[in-house]
Amino acid sequence: MKAEGMSIAAMAACIFNFILSFTDPSHDPKLQVLPLSTATGPESLAFDPAGEGPYTGVSDGRIFKYSPEHQQWTQFAVSSGYMYEECAGSVDATKEDVCGRPLGLEFNNKTGDLLVADAYKGLLKATHDERILKPVVTSAEGGALYFTNGLDIDQNSGVIYFTDSSTKYQRRQYMEVITSGDRTGRVMKYDPKSEKVEVLMNGSAFPNGVALSRDGSFLLIAETSTCRILKYKLKEKSVQVLVKLPGLPDNIRRSPRGGYWVALNSEKERMGRGVLSVSWIRRMVPWLPFDLHKMSEFMERLRGWAVRIGEDGEILEVLEESCESVSEVHERNGSLWIGSAFLPFVYIYKL
Repeated sequence: MKAEGMSIAAMAACIFNFILSFTDPSHDPKLQVLPLSTATGPESLAFDPAGEGPYTGVSDGRIFKYSPEHQQWTQFAVSSGYMYEECAGSVDATKEDVCGRPLGLEFNNKTGDLLVADAYKGLLKATHDERILKPVVTSAEGGALYFTNGLDIDQNSGVIYFTDSSTKYQRRQYMEVITSGDRTGRVMKYDPKSEKVEVLMNGSAFPNGVALSRDGSFLLIAETSTCRILKYKLKEKSVQVLVKLPGLPDNIRRSPRGGYWVALNSEKERMGRGVLSVSWIRRMVPWLPFDLHKMSEFMERLRGWAVRIGEDGEILEVLEESCESVSEVHERNGSLWIGSAFLPFVYIYKL
């Protein structure tokens, strides 16, 4: 495709037709939908030590818990200073720095505490006795956390591993992280006993989800911009590329059947042919007659899927059913609980 002689309207029409060409209206009968009544974007899912939940964070900054008995979501926790009048029910990204935007979630099974990676407020914690999310980590190496994203917990030691996707762009600017080639992301470790934060890895291209291996010897890190899963060996403090994927990886979770589920928001090839890898389109972004972020969200809803990979990076299983905008796949009791960064519901997929 060449830009010469192409009007803005023709260019917009071309991109729009490209998007429509991949729309898939099919529906999978194995999918069950758990709708949220207010906000959207149940990015990540977690179950408490008693097996209750799932719990999830949504676009208005709150944490909700699902009750299968009552088939409804109820509020579980909010951040300190949360303003209900301004925030409750919000889907406005410009309010996220005020209201908060919970992304990664995980329970410490020994203490029962819920740890939350909030994109704007840092690493937070809530207990069953006190449902106010309070700061645990807000800075590292003298600089504030700017885009706190994924986390996992070593259930033996209580050590928390988490990502800061960029020190230049915040969550509502996530497209800029990808299109600019930003490599300021970090992977960190927090030890609650010493209360110390250690930066394990600097210079990563949009580090997103993170998962600790079963034996606690390494981390798997989803590097979104490069479509790669990185393997970081904790003892050796070394990193290698484990596997390159055909899509943009988001969260990563261990599977009880072995391996790890990696959520893929959009297929790399389709996204690349459309907008993100076309340099002349990126240069024209300030003059395009549409919002790049909104268009990206629409593209990501067209086809979301996931893969289960082994510890050596081999593909063990592919989820290619009618799941849109997948941000996380959490396997539990023969079902896949599927989160989304944009949609107003959680999927359940029966295996």
